[in-house]
Amino acid sequence: MFNLAPEQTMAAQDDEVPLNAIRAFVIVAREGSVTRAASSLGTTQSSVSRYLSVLRDYLGADLIERRGRRSHLTEFGRLFANAVSEPLETVGFTAKRMRRRAAAGTNRIVVRTSLSTFASSLLIPNLQAFSAEAGGVIVDVVSSLSPPTSSDGYDILITRDLSVIEPADSWEIYNEELVCVGPPNLVAGRELSIVRSTPILNITSRPDILPTWLRAMNLSSNDIRAGARYDHNYLALPAVMTGKCLLVAPEIIVSDMVRGGALQIIPGSRAPSGMQYRAYAVDRSEHPEIARSFCRWVARLCKKATLARAT
Repeated sequence: MFNLAPEQTMAAQDDEVPLNAIRAFVIVAREGSVTRAASSLGTTQSSVSRYLSVLRDYLGADLIERRGRRSHLTEFGRLFANAVSEPLETVGFTAKRMRRRAAAGTNRIVVRTSLSTFASSLLIPNLQAFSAEAGGVIVDVVSSLSPPTSSDGYDILITRDLSVIEPADSWEIYNEELVCVGPPNLVAGRELSIVRSTPILNITSRPDILPTWLRAMNLSSNDIRAGARYDHNYLALPAVMTGKCLLVAPEIIVSDMVRGGALQIIPGSRAPSGMQYRAYAVDRSEHPEIARSFCRWVARLCKKATLARAT
């Protein structure tokens, strides 16, 4: 119930701003009816009327006038409603966003990412190391290409192309570099010229990669042979490891396969894509310190993968 606190009736006398009364008035203004406002607030019409009386006394002007069975805003009421409605919504939104809910008995964080291949090739294989480092934290991973909203349930966002519209700490975790790879039995001892005669797979979820890489190599689409199409890099990787084709991909997602000998980078094929991977720890996380610790860990993981290339 939306009950009228006794001290609210004294707001006009002690100059305390009657916030509950303002909230009730904003609902009345929105609904156009004391009856509907009472239903929306889960209280009685008489309680809403008392709030309106408190606010009228505090402001020294009428906000509502009766016309038949309906309540209408006075000119002053309309001006006041316009002035306070948006800030009041902002306060409510911020409070919900930053609410710290009680932990459900165990430390658990949700990592959301738009980088499914990065997650499957580098992030997920190393999660057990983070869990051990953080005292057994459970890490759930979900992937989505949709822009995140403040109502989505996640603690961390790892992305290349999405932005966070709510308060969050952020980390730059990787400046993307592209390489052209193939199976060792196909590319061993070969130079960059192999790309002119060997099919290069096309990744439809990253249509930017191949044109960007071709420009960096001073090549055009007419200089190469187009290979099969795949939706994502994680689908194309088995194909390039077992077939007679090449793949241009972010180096970080093929680094383990290169070190393991399943793939080989064609010499001289490395080029920056201009894309940057970022990790965000949202303020409303139930475990903000764990979320920030995870982002720092991911940054170290990416740095380690990059340094391993150099060695």
